[in-house]
Amino acid sequence: MFAFSKNSIKYRQMIFFFLKQKNKLYLHFYIKKAIEMNILITGGAGFIPSSTADKLLENPNNHVVLVDNFLTGSELNIPNHPNCKFIKCDVNNYNEINPIMCSYKFHYVFHYAAVVGVQRTLDNPKMVLDDIQGIKNILDLAKSTGVKRVFYSSSSEVYGEPVHLPQNEETTPLNSRLPYAVVKNVGEAYFRSYQQEFGLDYTIFRFFNTYGPKQSTDFVMSKFINSALKGEDITLYGDGMQTRTFCYIDDNVDACLSALNDESTINTVFNIGSDSIIPIKELAETIIRITGSKSKIVFLPPLKDGDMTRRQPDITKMKQLLKRDLLKLEQGIKKVLEAKK
Repeated sequence: MFAFSKNSIKYRQMIFFFLKQKNKLYLHFYIKKAIEMNILITGGAGFIPSSTADKLLENPNNHVVLVDNFLTGSELNIPNHPNCKFIKCDVNNYNEINPIMCSYKFHYVFHYAAVVGVQRTLDNPKMVLDDIQGIKNILDLAKSTGVKRVFYSSSSEVYGEPVHLPQNEETTPLNSRLPYAVVKNVGEAYFRSYQQEFGLDYTIFRFFNTYGPKQSTDFVMSKFINSALKGEDITLYGDGMQTRTFCYIDDNVDACLSALNDESTINTVFNIGSDSIIPIKELAETIIRITGSKSKIVFLPPLKDGDMTRRQPDITKMKQLLKRDLLKLEQGIKKVLEAKK
């Protein structure tokens, strides 16, 4: 096929070229295989977990399994993607989660399953406490099936009524006595203990208020937006001067997934939220203005428990992960409204 002899320079150059290309193909194959990941997300039909799955599935090398018992999650949130599988499962039941984790050999687990919603957690304290069993199940199975790291959704609630602002991961005391916050705090202790005793790595995210198109109507932002769009009264507990911060879902997900490939985040705690505070009454007024609604603001008696007067995270570490500015509140509200059209 070739006219030059095997001893010629051109022949040797040709052989070198083909071997080089062959090695490139082998290298590409092994790199592709090496970066394929099996990832479990518990509570996967929920707002933040399913949004996290959406982002992970943008990479064709990621294979995501979602589990949920549909206590608060929605089937509509589950991504329709060939690399995504949903399995109905209660992680608090060892016999249900055990075969799943043993079968798939996950590289990473995002343990986001929990009873959520202020009123729901206040009304069902025993159900909230049962989530401790789910934490233990995930950790026991993770350490025995070769999981590299578990990501845990803790909460701003662990800080309780703040003694100072902003609330910092290392220096702010954790002082809430409510069952939801206690469970999150106990969960953090479990993760640290399993790392110390078994070498199972973790990253803890303390989520502050996050909002976005998939959020259920149990939460303040989506509740206010839905009421405004219908022209219904927007109800506030107390005088509405409680201050909060609101983080758009893309900022939450991008920051958390940046931790996936950043070894400096191993065995660390991160506040995930926004550092821009707003009184709840002003939030309601802002939503009424943006939507052009005729809704009225109605004040209800304050909640007995669970409605902290102030909340503001120190997100210095989150910003280092995100490496960009957070979305402004009014822009985020407009994105939610656009998604509803």
